Amino acid sequence: MTVTAPPASFPDALRPAALGAEGMVAASHPAISRAGADVLATGGNAIDAALAMAAVAWLALPGQCGIGGDAFALVREPDGSVHAFCGSGFGPDGGTPEHYSGLTSLPRYGPLSVAVPGAVAALSALHAAGATRSLPELWAPAVTIARAGLPCTARTSGDLARHAARLAADPDTAATLLRDRQAPAMGTRLAQPLLAASIEQLAADPAAFYTGAPAERAVAFLAGLGAPFSGEEWAASGEVRPEPALRGRYRGHWVHQTPVPTPGWMVLDQLAVCEGELGGPPLAADAVHWLAGAARIAFADRYAHAGSDTDGWRRGGEPTAIVRSRDRIRAGDLPAPAGADPAGDTTSMVAVDGDGRAVSLIHSLAFTFGAGITIPGTGIVLNNRLGRGAYLVPGHPNEVRPRRRPLHTLNAWLVTDDEGRLRHVGNTPGGDGQVQWNTQLISHLLDHDAGPQAAVDAPRFSVFPGSDAEDLGSAAELRCEDRLGNTTLDGLRARGHEVVRVGDWGAGGSAQVISVDHQRGCLAGGSDSRQEGVALGV
Repeated sequence: MTVTAPPASFPDALRPAALGAEGMVAASHPAISRAGADVLATGGNAIDAALAMAAVAWLALPGQCGIGGDAFALVREPDGSVHAFCGSGFGPDGGTPEHYSGLTSLPRYGPLSVAVPGAVAALSALHAAGATRSLPELWAPAVTIARAGLPCTARTSGDLARHAARLAADPDTAATLLRDRQAPAMGTRLAQPLLAASIEQLAADPAAFYTGAPAERAVAFLAGLGAPFSGEEWAASGEVRPEPALRGRYRGHWVHQTPVPTPGWMVLDQLAVCEGELGGPPLAADAVHWLAGAARIAFADRYAHAGSDTDGWRRGGEPTAIVRSRDRIRAGDLPAPAGADPAGDTTSMVAVDGDGRAVSLIHSLAFTFGAGITIPGTGIVLNNRLGRGAYLVPGHPNEVRPRRRPLHTLNAWLVTDDEGRLRHVGNTPGGDGQVQWNTQLISHLLDHDAGPQAAVDAPRFSVFPGSDAEDLGSAAELRCEDRLGNTTLDGLRARGHEVVRVGDWGAGGSAQVISVDHQRGCLAGGSDSRQEGVALGV
C-alpha cells in the first residue's frame, strides 16, 4: 500500500487502543506484557510490574536486552515527583586512549567492545525506590520461563539466523542461544538453564554482580581475552541512585526525560525548536522537514559538545541556540552529518498503576546480541556499548577514557500537565532513531491529539547518520516509510533532503505508549504494530 498524499487528519491505527481501568502495561512481546499485567492484577504497583517485565524480556527478546546490558527508567510517583534511574557502566580502567593506539574506532564486537553492564544496578535501585514485592518473587516467572523455554518468535529466530556465525564463534554463546550451532526455527522452545540460575542468584543478591563471585568471574573472563578490566570499575558501576529528571515545555505540557549519558536532552531540544511549527496537516512535507531539521541539528550538537561527564549538551537548549536552529531550518541550512545509524537492538516497556504511578523502562545490549560473548557458566551475554558509544577522537568529550561512561542512545519519557497529572508515558527502541521517533510520538500526541495506538503506528522517518562511532562521515539521508506518501516525499526532496524509501513499515522501532484520559477515568495503551507486542489493561 502506497499513498500519494498526507492525510488531512491524523492517520488511523491498524487496531484500536487497549483500555484499562486500574492499570495498563505495554511491551514488545506478549509474554512481557502478561508478566506486568499479572503483577498489577494481583495488587502490585507499576514499579513491581516493570521489574517483572524487564526480567521476562531477557528471555523473550534475548537479542535486544539482558543481564549483560544497560537499563534506564523514568518514574512518576503519585505525588507528581519524577525521578530517573540510569544503569550505564564504565569501560575498563585500563582503557586509556593510548591502549587503543593504532585504531580509528573501537571494535564493534568482542571483549574490547564491552562496558560494565548497568542493568542489574538500575533495576536494583528501582526496586529499592518503591517496589512492594521482593525481587525473587518478581523475577520468579522469568526463572520458570528460562528453564522451560519460551517459543522463538519470528523476530528472535530471524535475529539468531542473521547473527548465527558470529554467535557460534563463542562456545558459551553458542550453547546458550543456538542449537547444534544453528538458529532455532520459529516456535522452537529456547530453554536457558544457566541464565535461569543467574537470574535466581541475582534476584537474591543483585550487588554480587558488581562485588561478588559473579563480578570476579566476569572480570577474569574479559581480562583473559585482553580487555583491561581491573574489577574496581565493576564495583563503581554498581552504584545507581535516583536522579532528577530533565524536563522541558511543549504545547502547554511538561515533557520529562532521562539525563546524560542518555540523549534525553536531544528530544527536549528538538521539541523546543519545533514548538508552534507542527500544527498544520500531520506528516506533510513541511512538518517532516521541521522534525528532520531539528534532529540533524541535535545530532550535530551531540557530536560537537556532548559527553557523559560534561555539560556541553546544554548549549543546544539555550534560547539563542533555539532561535538560530529555527532560522537554519527555515533557510534549509542544515549541518553536515557527524555519523550514526538508526539501528541497534533495544526493547522498551511502560506501566501505569491505579494510583497514577508510571514507569518508562528501556534496556539494551547495544547492537543485536551485544558483544556476542557470554560469561562462561552463566548464560549472560555481554553488551557492546563501549564499542558502539565511545569515540577514539582525541580530545573529544566522548573520547574513551577510564571512568567515563560512553554516550547512550537509550532514553525514556513521560508527559504531565500543569496540574502535575500524568498524561502520557512512552518510549521506543531503535538506536539513534530513538530521539527522533520519541520526538515524533510526543508531537503526534500533543500537536494532533492522536491516540496511543495511532501514535505508535504512524508513518516514521529518521535522519541518517547521527552519532554512532563506526558510521562517522556517512552521507546524509532521510529514511522514510512509504506510507508518508508521494506528495510528502516529493516535497521533502524539493526542500533538499536525500530521501531513501524503506517500505511501508521499514523504519524500525517498537514504540509503546500509555495515555491517561482523566475525563473518562481510564487508561489507553498502544503497542507498535512493527513488532509482536501488545498493550494490556487491568
